[in-house]
Amino acid sequence: MGLLSDPNRRRALTKLLTRLNAPICVMCYLAGVAWFMGLAFEPFTLRTYMSENAMGSTMVEERFPAGERALATGREFAAHKKKVGGMPVDWLVKTMQSRGLEVFTQSFTRKLPFPDENKERYMVRGTNVYGILRAPRAPRTEALVLSAPCSEGNNNNQAVGLLLGLAQYFRSQIHWAKDIIFLVNEHDLIGMQAWLEGYHHTNTTGGDWSPLQGRGGSIQAALSLELSSDVITSLDLVLEGLNGQLPNLDLANLFYAFCQKIGVLCTIQGKLQRNDWDTTSGYSHAAQTMMLMVLKQASGRPWGDHGLFLRYHIEAASIRGINSFRQYKTDTTTIGRLLEGMYRKLNNLLERLHQSYFFYLMPSLSRFVSIGYYMPAFGLLAVILLLRALDLWVQLGASPPGTEDGVAGGVQPSSPGVLSILTPVVISHMTGVALYTLPILSQEMAVQHFPVSETEAVVLTAIAIYTAGLALPHNTHRLLQGEGTEEGWRVLKLVALLYLAVLLGCTALINFSLGFILALSLVPIAAFITPHTPKALSAAIMVLLSPGCTLLYCVFLFQELQETPVSLQDGWMLFLSVISQGILDHALYGSLVYPLLALLIYPCWLLLWNILFWK
Repeated sequence: MGLLSDPNRRRALTKLLTRLNAPICVMCYLAGVAWFMGLAFEPFTLRTYMSENAMGSTMVEERFPAGERALATGREFAAHKKKVGGMPVDWLVKTMQSRGLEVFTQSFTRKLPFPDENKERYMVRGTNVYGILRAPRAPRTEALVLSAPCSEGNNNNQAVGLLLGLAQYFRSQIHWAKDIIFLVNEHDLIGMQAWLEGYHHTNTTGGDWSPLQGRGGSIQAALSLELSSDVITSLDLVLEGLNGQLPNLDLANLFYAFCQKIGVLCTIQGKLQRNDWDTTSGYSHAAQTMMLMVLKQASGRPWGDHGLFLRYHIEAASIRGINSFRQYKTDTTTIGRLLEGMYRKLNNLLERLHQSYFFYLMPSLSRFVSIGYYMPAFGLLAVILLLRALDLWVQLGASPPGTEDGVAGGVQPSSPGVLSILTPVVISHMTGVALYTLPILSQEMAVQHFPVSETEAVVLTAIAIYTAGLALPHNTHRLLQGEGTEEGWRVLKLVALLYLAVLLGCTALINFSLGFILALSLVPIAAFITPHTPKALSAAIMVLLSPGCTLLYCVFLFQELQETPVSLQDGWMLFLSVISQGILDHALYGSLVYPLLALLIYPCWLLLWNILFWK
């Protein structure tokens, strides 16, 4: 406090920060990137451990014996599904009733804002079937969910068979203290969204569904099962949910503990854990796993049916069976025992999972990076914006208006008016509003005048508005104030820096991965862009680091990390598909990534673009 209260010391500190501002900013950026990359190094991570005492004290004995019978049920389900050309509702109802469950159905209808060409659907109609196993030893105020989506073709038939097999086996047990809901949902996420909204008496996405006739208790946890083969080589745990939400870390720890106990190969991001952390290849493997999690979390989309449970504060994850070239095989009976053990431990919970972390990254299933370890990487990037804002504040306070070097001229022009600063801010955000609203509203007109489909019209309209925005805010300050002043662009940049710092900080608190990726690309241009830099070079750098190009780089990086590299043409098509899927995810499930980019991030980038061409 004495350093800041003493005017001489405060003045000396300000001069030091101003003189060394650029070197400090460069060092902070490099330190932030290095800190993030070091998070995958095992000595810098924490070993996972069970925080919830009710789940970690002892292990249960798993006795599920009916793996072959479950496979036979799955084949029967596949035959009926093929016969009716979709969800065999009547067969599922009879089968669940024969296993002693209270069975109910829910019909739903959803019209998409534009056709989903990836899954070839526009008007979606379907039925969810669920059965409730009532708790024999409790007042039925809490529940657990086991779900399996009814997928097209031959996908996920084994998961439905195992779900029905577990329902029959659980019915014979007397130790259940919670209701167990066995759910088979149609049309993947759309059906799951309809069921969750019906269960919780909410309608946040505008879907049309019938009310649920039967309910269990308050849902404590849920697992979504995806199996498409009689024999699998490993089980992959999927954690990333809507808007980057993650389940409590204890749920992942529980899965890993039972995999270790039963002897099942388990992966995260499709990658096995390696023990050679002290080698270059071992570190590279952990870094790739962590970066895959970062990219998935930053996308904001639910990567499984479990992702929609998280918005209702229900801890959930998806377990996906992988059948690869590995020689190690696991049968359905073993998977059933693993699920039995997990539900037995979840049945012991006296309260919701809350003891462990909700914000974390996982370079492997046995190691994690807590929020206290990864937030400094973002903080080192965010402090650059504050340092540059401090530098501008000092310059504005020291230099007379209208001069570049601090020497006053004979005639000093007046300081910039409010309108000269407010105009580019308003027009930039109006462009963002157009980017958010017009692609869907103008699709019919685009289809009538151009030979494109509705989906192509939405995506191409979004790209056209994004590109046109480069010209619309260009020198907009001159509309009301004539020539811009030297002090004017500094004030506008000060506003943009503080705006971007607050925006990225709030984003990182909700979705660290998204905030960090945006900071990597936006902080350098926000820190060093001025009207006095070479126009052509600076404009090219700004375009290459714009939000749209950052998304394109992430598409190629994601394919590389998944070891499925694509050509430039295929990558471009994936880029277009990601745009359409992002708009659909916002309309269907409430994903916030598209409105964040369109209404806030892109207008902020346009402010920086306007500063570059300030005259």
